[in-house]
Amino acid sequence: MKIAVLGAGAWGSAISINLAPRHEVTLWVRDAAQYSAMRLARSNERYLPGLALPDNLVIENDFAAAVKGCALVLAAVTTAGLRETLRRLKAGRCASPVVWLCKGFEKQHAKLPHQICAEELGADARCGVLSGPSFAEEVARGLPAAVTLASADAEFARETAQRLHSTTLRIYSSSDVVGVEVAGAVKNVMAIAAGICDGLRLGLNARAALITRGLAEITRLGVRLGGRPETFMGLAGAGDLILTCTGDLSRNRRVGLRLAQGLPLKDILAELGHTAEGVFTAHEVARLAQELNVDMPITSAVCRVLDDPRTASAAVSDLMQRDAKAEN
Repeated sequence: MKIAVLGAGAWGSAISINLAPRHEVTLWVRDAAQYSAMRLARSNERYLPGLALPDNLVIENDFAAAVKGCALVLAAVTTAGLRETLRRLKAGRCASPVVWLCKGFEKQHAKLPHQICAEELGADARCGVLSGPSFAEEVARGLPAAVTLASADAEFARETAQRLHSTTLRIYSSSDVVGVEVAGAVKNVMAIAAGICDGLRLGLNARAALITRGLAEITRLGVRLGGRPETFMGLAGAGDLILTCTGDLSRNRRVGLRLAQGLPLKDILAELGHTAEGVFTAHEVARLAQELNVDMPITSAVCRVLDDPRTASAAVSDLMQRDAKAEN
């Protein structure tokens, strides 16, 4: 299958490396300097240093050339960049199915990726989301991973999952797009919370409690938006949450660790050098939760610390002093 991967960040490069041995893959690199460097080195030293790109992986800087004749588009851009990418596909009359790999809510609008896609490509577009516990570096190295591909078109989800499936990347299909997207978006916020928890040295008990109650928050919001409860117990929900809250490769967790040290957010992001979707998602989630009357105290605490890292200890204290209640 001919696949166009749009976006040469860590995840776009990783999925390209993983798929190239079985498919005809073109990786579109937006930045001209990065494109030249990757062609010369046959690696992505900025995001996946030391990992060679397969010889048959085509690296392209021309958008039209990258998507020409492809049977599937994998949009490996950030949530903030998804709308522009879809507009470029439409302007270029590319009617290929699209699967996005981003996890988050659109800033200022709190829209999920499938809503953005419907607005830009139409409600009848064949599309879906690929999400789950999958650190880019491990996927690129061919280590075992399992993720979920969800689409409102169940047949498309099954067919595409089967075609992308391999011995190292197991792909399950789902029709719960909302559930998979909400889980992927909000787990990044919880990963920041987990990083704060670990950075303050609150212990393993505290981290376990935070992950568990974080999952409860994610589920409450997801079900309120139309997701199915069982989705949040699966790979896109609990699986991705556990990985992102505990793994040292998690960018969002690293943000939390640094916030716990009291560093300004702008300095943390400059040091990180990668996108941490949870930073941009947290306030959108909090605002949406307030509009829908969904209780999300951990999310609110994360927003408070993002706005002022000096409040980290106080935010934890306030969470612990909440009134006792039945678990739900």
